[in-house]
Amino acid sequence: MNSKQLATILVVDDTPDNLTLVNNLLKHEYRVRVAISGEKALRIAFSETPPDLVLLDVMMPGMDGYEVCKKLQGNTATAHIPIIFLTTKSEVEDERKGLLLGASDYITKPISPPILEARVKTHLVAKQYSDFLAGKASYLENEVARRTRELTVIQDVTIQVMASLAETRDTDTGNHIRRTQFYVKALTSKLRTHPRFQDYLNDSTMDLLFRSAPLHDIGKVGIPDRILLKPGRFDADEFEIMKTHTTLGRDAIQAAENALGLKVDFLALAKEIAYSHQEKWDGSGYPEGLRGEAIPISARLMAVADVYDALISRRIYKPSMPHAQAVATIVSGKGTHFDPDMVDAFVEIQAEFQAIAELYTDSDANLQQKEKQLGVLRPAS
Repeated sequence: MNSKQLATILVVDDTPDNLTLVNNLLKHEYRVRVAISGEKALRIAFSETPPDLVLLDVMMPGMDGYEVCKKLQGNTATAHIPIIFLTTKSEVEDERKGLLLGASDYITKPISPPILEARVKTHLVAKQYSDFLAGKASYLENEVARRTRELTVIQDVTIQVMASLAETRDTDTGNHIRRTQFYVKALTSKLRTHPRFQDYLNDSTMDLLFRSAPLHDIGKVGIPDRILLKPGRFDADEFEIMKTHTTLGRDAIQAAENALGLKVDFLALAKEIAYSHQEKWDGSGYPEGLRGEAIPISARLMAVADVYDALISRRIYKPSMPHAQAVATIVSGKGTHFDPDMVDAFVEIQAEFQAIAELYTDSDANLQQKEKQLGVLRPAS
């Protein structure tokens, strides 16, 4: 209620003399509206200009005051309006019933003008403060939500920019970043009710995994062009250098976290994924040779997504592999390269992986254009 506007009081009573009395008592300080029935009172209360307070008679023909009070309290648009019962009933049980229904106060007839004026003023002041606090709370809630959305967008943009740095230096990536992100989402959705993973894969973690996945190859930024852009397979020394992209990626993300001066959940998962997604279930992976459950779940998920995409994608040194053959390759790595339960889940949702790959496919024309821009020559077939 604007302090420059008069508060509106709705007086509900089936006796004209009572309506006249109350109107004469309050009209000098408030805008008074009257209703001679419960039905009319509700029409006024539910209108676009509801009252600020209701003075409500209990004993009325048809819909009595208790029923009117119940309907007002049961509607979110009017539940905040204070209700003062005006009645000849003076029994404690009657007063208790009214208060339990949500009334703010109870005044017995005959009405004492000073008491009525004081009670009305008290409840209007209380409502004004309540409305003020509710407005502040709503504003703060909306502001927090807005800033949270902004922060999430900034984080996502930052991730995409960082991931794109790796992509611009590697002809093989293309939409690889986007595809692996959605592979991880599909795999986590399938595994979230699995006994081994249900405690880990809550909504928050699944969202963070989806947002962190694009950073799995960020360390490739630190690999020399002569190795990263080599149009063929690596020799032993080159492969050892290439393997360092996991450590480079983790350290780059850690440096970003250190610069922020605080721990960030999605960066913690991004470090796990970047550092450990090349580990294998049997301990033959790198950089640490972790085995089984010692490999972070986030990295195990990315391992399946990353390898599947590498198999179905054309590389400078190899053609793309058909989906069925890629699935068979993943299955052959069950219990050696990959977590067995993750392979089983992958097999069940392989059609989703294939659909994602088709949705975010890399056209030959785009890849050839990228190779040309980077000066990479395809070997003669």
